[in-house]
Amino acid sequence: MSQEQPRKPEDQKEAVTYGDVFPVVQGGELADKLVAPKDAAIMQAAENAVLGKTIKGGAAATLQTAARQNEKAGVVGPDDMNANIVTGDEGVSVKEADLPGRRIITESIAGQAVGQYSQRAPLAAPNTIQAGGAGGQITIGEALEATAMTAGQKPVEWSDAAAIQAAEVRATGRTNIVPGGVAAAAQSAATLNARATKDEEKTKLADILADATSKLPADKPATRRDAEGVTGAEMRNDPFLTTHPTGVAASVAAAARLNQTNSNEMPK
Repeated sequence: MSQEQPRKPEDQKEAVTYGDVFPVVQGGELADKLVAPKDAAIMQAAENAVLGKTIKGGAAATLQTAARQNEKAGVVGPDDMNANIVTGDEGVSVKEADLPGRRIITESIAGQAVGQYSQRAPLAAPNTIQAGGAGGQITIGEALEATAMTAGQKPVEWSDAAAIQAAEVRATGRTNIVPGGVAAAAQSAATLNARATKDEEKTKLADILADATSKLPADKPATRRDAEGVTGAEMRNDPFLTTHPTGVAASVAAAARLNQTNSNEMPK
């Protein structure tokens, strides 16, 4: 899979760059990068994790349209992505700010805001506002479901199963595998996939993680410590000691990063 796609050749006018779809980034490093399918998938996962849906006319929808055009033009492949942009230190982010009667949503890529939207929101009575809890925080289960969109067509391997088990343990607080849960399903899939000879016969991550939250008896907001544990499990069970750029560990790390950012921005 290509993690860093080529720049747009001068003679390929069909190619769509970030600068074409987000004029606000013109003049920056992001402007000349081709929009790739996995970029769109990661933004969609972030929108779904934070907002519970894909925004009509939002950044994910815009990237999906551009990526389809680039793929049709043959300038990117279905697995191409700008790894340093969408999974880097700043990566993709979707933030909410609640104002009286309004909700402001800001979407950013590599630290550059590419869209801001305002939605009507009901006014909450003071006694209905609760401190603490998972409100607005992305849970480990939601991060696992996001993986189904960012790396859903990846066959389940031992490294994926180990990462999913680590995520389940941290979400539930149980040291044993939950019968019928996502970790048990992932381990079974990895075993069967190791024996399969054709990719089309293999179980994919989307088959295991599409409804992960419903298979977890308990769930919790993802933290940096959770991300470190899941990342370590995925790396230790990978033959090259690496993690998949849009896999389980990456999704949990992205969720933890967004949760930390949102926590830091909450009024003290």
